[in-house]
Amino acid sequence: MTRELNGRELQQFIKVRQLRQVRNLRQEHGIAPKLLIVMSKTASDVIAAYVRMKQRYARDILIDVEIAAVEQSDMISIVQQANDDASIQGIIVQLPLDDPVGTSEICNAIAPEKDVDGLGEHAIFPSATAQAIDWLLAGYGVDLASKVIAIVGRGKLVGAPLAKLWGERGLNITVFDDQTPLCDMQRFDVIVTATGVPRLITSDMVKSGAVVVDAGTASEHGKLIGDVDDSVRAMPHVTMTPKKGGVGPLTYTVLFDHLIEICLKRADKL
Repeated sequence: MTRELNGRELQQFIKVRQLRQVRNLRQEHGIAPKLLIVMSKTASDVIAAYVRMKQRYARDILIDVEIAAVEQSDMISIVQQANDDASIQGIIVQLPLDDPVGTSEICNAIAPEKDVDGLGEHAIFPSATAQAIDWLLAGYGVDLASKVIAIVGRGKLVGAPLAKLWGERGLNITVFDDQTPLCDMQRFDVIVTATGVPRLITSDMVKSGAVVVDAGTASEHGKLIGDVDDSVRAMPHVTMTPKKGGVGPLTYTVLFDHLIEICLKRADKL
């Protein structure tokens, strides 16, 4: 039976601590943490569902969330207004956008100190998704220092920031992208994949005892499909993220943690 890396389970432990911190910020310092989510006016049902999940989680830990559902052409103006609004401590842009070409420009418009998703070029915080993967593995006792690691994909959201995070720590990583074909995958102890290519990683590529994190998503016949084939899940001695509740829940847990950190620093200056 495959051992699960259950992000939702780990999230519950972190949530208790976050609720305590936010309650203290409100009661002791008069600070009400607030997140602005900027999203497309024509966002898909899947994207809208992600936003609702963030809203529910925020309510549970007493964080206020404001939604700005606007045309993509208006997003930079909305972000700039929020940059100057002291009542808003954190800003995220819900991706993907209608026109992905504009993603970097809009994310870079977020003030670095308010960029809790860590997607802007000068963001103070690391990518929330990359940090979520790091937390997930640490939470389940995976010692990366002793592992040979493959990162499949060099995307802006996951692969590139994760490679930076782990590279700075001196971990033994190899990054595969469009220019680096997958090869000799069975030598890796840990495989993190985030390409959006359905069923890219198959059981013949994964050795017994490996740890596999599937952070890739693609839509196929109206369903979200990961990078990892079901044959890997059937392997008896593999530790892996579930189809639902793996990296996703921890990603927004991390971005709220960044928001709380901003508010705690503000409280220290009062």
